[in-house]
Amino acid sequence: MATASGASKSAAFLLSIINIALYFIIIVIASWAVNHGIKRTRETASVLSIPARIFPIYFPMGNMATGFFIIFSLLCGVVGIGTSLTGLHNIVQWNVPNLHAAAASSVTSLSLTLLAMGLACKEINVGWTDSNLRTLEVVTIIVSATQLFCTGAIHAGVGDVTARYGA
Repeated sequence: MATASGASKSAAFLLSIINIALYFIIIVIASWAVNHGIKRTRETASVLSIPARIFPIYFPMGNMATGFFIIFSLLCGVVGIGTSLTGLHNIVQWNVPNLHAAAASSVTSLSLTLLAMGLACKEINVGWTDSNLRTLEVVTIIVSATQLFCTGAIHAGVGDVTARYGA
């Protein structure tokens, strides 16, 4: 039984470190895309019809799903890096209250990451994007898998520690 707890602790720790790096990449690329969209909005959106001109940011690259994808990717990156950093602290402690906090924040991060992954899949389905957006799509899909495994490892540790030490 002690081996299962140690395996889930080391898996959750390693996956949290990987997630920090992947979420950082998401934040960098999505921030660049937002900045690029803000800089290019004035000249690009001036030729559009009135419903498209109302929005403050128009993304000149990608397709019509790009704006939602970039904003939700930035949101999932910021929340994901925050929950991964606090999750690392909670995983190191490895007791019942800290693991419950890590499990709750991990599920929150997972849900936002899956939302961004769904938008990445829609972005791929709709059509052509440039290389920076394709990189953001791929990293979002990869981080959704690693966040899912990390959430599973934390929940396995919660079950093991709760059974061992009691709630």
